[in-house]
Amino acid sequence: MAGGKRILIADDDPDIVDLLEAYCRKKGLEVFSVPNGKEALRRLESEKFDLVLMDVMMPYIDGYHVTYEATSKPGVVPPKVLIMTSRDVASERGIAMLSGAQDVIQKPFTLDELDRKVDRLLESPAEGPRPRND
Repeated sequence: MAGGKRILIADDDPDIVDLLEAYCRKKGLEVFSVPNGKEALRRLESEKFDLVLMDVMMPYIDGYHVTYEATSKPGVVPPKVLIMTSRDVASERGIAMLSGAQDVIQKPFTLDELDRKVDRLLESPAEGPRPRND
């Protein structure tokens, strides 16, 4: 299932990035990481990814803005996005979904919880381009 899938990790915490990179490699995923929203947006504009593990609070550009920009390009099939936040998921879920994310996970999370969400997102069919509403 995971073979050949490209994952982008966008998080400014090096410990979280190390953990997520090791997790993704163990699953056989091709993994890339960036430390801030500006770099995430740059990579997402120039490369195709199957899934993005997106932190919310990052330097330069927050994860919600990056997610919106990456998932609302006309005529482009967007990557799936799993928002990672230390904020309360119940209050953040609506913002995450409006930004274009498919799911949210609250930090700290267990690898079992992450695994269930990542597997579900990677197994779900690709969605067509989202229309912009601005």
